[in-house]
Amino acid sequence: MKIVEKIDRQFLVCIMVAALLFGMAGMAFADDFDQVAQFSGRAAEQAADADAFDDEYAESENLIADPLKYWNMTWFYLNDGLYHGVFKPVATGYAWLVPAQPRTWISNFFTNMLFPVRFINNILTGKFDAAYMETSKFIVNTSIGFLGFGDVTAGRARNWEPERPTADGFGQTLGKAGVGHGFYLVWPFIGPSSVRESVGWVADAYCDPLTYGNLTFIEFAAIRVYKNVNTISLQLVGNEYEVLTEGAIDKYAAVRDAYIRYRAKKVAE
Repeated sequence: MKIVEKIDRQFLVCIMVAALLFGMAGMAFADDFDQVAQFSGRAAEQAADADAFDDEYAESENLIADPLKYWNMTWFYLNDGLYHGVFKPVATGYAWLVPAQPRTWISNFFTNMLFPVRFINNILTGKFDAAYMETSKFIVNTSIGFLGFGDVTAGRARNWEPERPTADGFGQTLGKAGVGHGFYLVWPFIGPSSVRESVGWVADAYCDPLTYGNLTFIEFAAIRVYKNVNTISLQLVGNEYEVLTEGAIDKYAAVRDAYIRYRAKKVAE
């Protein structure tokens, strides 16, 4: 009887996940779904380094122009509600259903697939050592690591990491070239950005191999949503986004300032 109940519960979770993937694919109305529902994952990464910025970024006021504040706040609270009301609960159920190791393999696969983004921007920013190491990791992980599901370069000498942090996208490249943020933007399902980072995000999409796959609209969107759910499922414990926002008087300002400081740090690397 207990076995039957467990199977029924697992089947129900599967149905819920499938329904969400299909439903969110229809909700997203942006032309490019490269980072559909990436809000929580990006905010968590940005908040993790919030206390490590140099003194020149210590001031929390006037970090960036915000002429569309009320427009941005609308999308911010929509994204925040989706994270707490939809994505986190689904990611929690997904984590209960799928063990951590397979979820890590999936995360490795998507990271490995975005090698072109890192390689091109390493070249553009003059990080040739990082471009070499990224190429080495991609070749080894794609071949020995079975298309990147296994990160066989982790734990090796120097951990196969370059002396300087590898580039993360065209937004960072534009910043290093002296291009300013413009003004702050919050995109539905994607999260905090700016004019400069939005342009960089579009450029990154053209370097993503998945963009050129023979996929239907629903298939492409479902893959992106699944990728995000998998990412959140690996960050359920000690989620930095929740730590940042739950202790903040003004959640919107806290995320905005943390994001701008984080991007300034990446440009300075």
